[in-house]
Amino acid sequence: MPFIFVTGNSRSGTKMMGRILHNHQLVHSFPEMHFFEQLWSSRDKGKILSDDEALKLASLLLNISREGYFAKRHPEDFASDARPIIEAVSADARTGTEVFSRVLLAESKKNGKEIPCDQTPQNVFYIREILEVFPDACFLNMVRDPRDVLLSQKRKWKRRFLGGAHATWFETIRAWTNYHPITISKLWNSAIHAREAVKDKRVMSVKFEELLKEPDRIIEGICYFLRIPFSAEMKQVPQVGSSSGLDKADTKGINADRAQSWGKGGLNKTEIWFCQRTCRSYMQRLGYEELKVTPNPLSVVFYYLIFPFKLGLAFLLNLHRMKNIGETILKRLGR
Repeated sequence: MPFIFVTGNSRSGTKMMGRILHNHQLVHSFPEMHFFEQLWSSRDKGKILSDDEALKLASLLLNISREGYFAKRHPEDFASDARPIIEAVSADARTGTEVFSRVLLAESKKNGKEIPCDQTPQNVFYIREILEVFPDACFLNMVRDPRDVLLSQKRKWKRRFLGGAHATWFETIRAWTNYHPITISKLWNSAIHAREAVKDKRVMSVKFEELLKEPDRIIEGICYFLRIPFSAEMKQVPQVGSSSGLDKADTKGINADRAQSWGKGGLNKTEIWFCQRTCRSYMQRLGYEELKVTPNPLSVVFYYLIFPFKLGLAFLLNLHRMKNIGETILKRLGR
């Protein structure tokens, strides 16, 4: 059975897709693992890990898998479970990607499932590298209107107050710092470019808006693509994770009202103008209609003035999320 990777720009519905797939009898969806880019870079390809390095990596991956990416790290508590996973791999085959593969397969089996699903959005920048390592893998790449992405990113810092127990004060500050209409719009462009640069039948793009409008049809098509049986129960996901409202874990189903939220308020005219100006080319190709809007000149100047400050601070607060800084930056620039 293939590995499944759900990718796309952040706040594009990757978590929802992970939950949909997790409802399938064969698929075990993991929290965002952030293995590629944060724990592995292209220069690590083929590198053999020592016994100690392999054990530490497997323990950390188990920590993330069971408690979530934002939970406090205490990998030493998972060493006893990680050790048999590592010992099952011959010493000359203990690469980082092999350890990653074995951990995900073991955790899926432990949960009574066969197919691991990693729903880390940033993996969109590593599609080629992942397909080289996992040739049987399938990718579901989520695409969402950039203005909705902008609105969701703008409100992301509020997750701590909307039911997001994982949102520490540091993550709240980081989310606020990361937001700027220019930065978010350019990152959306980079994610779309990264997907379109890979012409491969193992990659399927899914528009978030179409999923909300016709969930049964879209999910059925996804199941056909993944070669797994369709189940209407897959869409019974908890309504949690939104940046716009309180979590409703007891309410199941896909909320169609989340489509085109930006049109209901939350973004000012200048933010919309920046987004459309930056993303115009891809928006037109993807069928997102542009709204005629006139920005406030003073707001334009303000956003340009704070841009270097916000960008620099965001870089510092995200350093810990990059194993190879140069590679990460180049990929975000579409290189």
